[in-house]
Amino acid sequence: MIHDISVPIRSGGVVYPGNPTIDISAQQAISKGAGANVSRLDLGSHTGTHVDAPKHFFDDGAGVDALPLDLLMGPARLIAMDDSVKSVGEAELRAHDLRGVTRLLIRTRNSAWLSSGSSEFHPDYTFVAPDGAAYLVSLGVKLVGVDYLSVEQFHSGHHRTHRTLLGAGVVIVEGLMLTEPSPGDYDFRCLPLRLAGLDGAPARAVLIGGPDERRSG
Repeated sequence: MIHDISVPIRSGGVVYPGNPTIDISAQQAISKGAGANVSRLDLGSHTGTHVDAPKHFFDDGAGVDALPLDLLMGPARLIAMDDSVKSVGEAELRAHDLRGVTRLLIRTRNSAWLSSGSSEFHPDYTFVAPDGAAYLVSLGVKLVGVDYLSVEQFHSGHHRTHRTLLGAGVVIVEGLMLTEPSPGDYDFRCLPLRLAGLDGAPARAVLIGGPDERRSG
């Protein structure tokens, strides 16, 4: 089974406050006499499901096109947090067996908001706390995926979660829709657009296999 965990990108879709809005329009249209349909896209580098590169918070950091592709593909573990969890810190992460995990995806109450398709932004989204980020680095996790448009607390002011992860070479994937797949181990695929030297890029992300498939087999 393949789970598409990417957010559909559409005009007027939800964006992080201050980021460019999404506007998709017809640049050429067969209905207006053109020979083909061609669309114009106006959106930010951190639109929808997207990957953060070190350059997002470090001027001398690598761009998204320089990220190791092997980190963006391979075994991943999906864990689920109770809806009461508003901040994913070390204590919340220690409740899960993360031994040997290289890629970690964290499902929270946020997924329901993303999967609804609403353009409303929820500033009280669940985030990864700085001590949670430091704990994941200490475990050797190399990719962290979250189910809202930022891994960081809204307007944190310090950006410690981003800086801790990106500074340690951890790839951040934001805006994953994780409502459908059950917690467990999957094969993860996430390829950002090859935007030269940029701080981030939209991506298509999927989970393959998983615990449900093993049970049905």
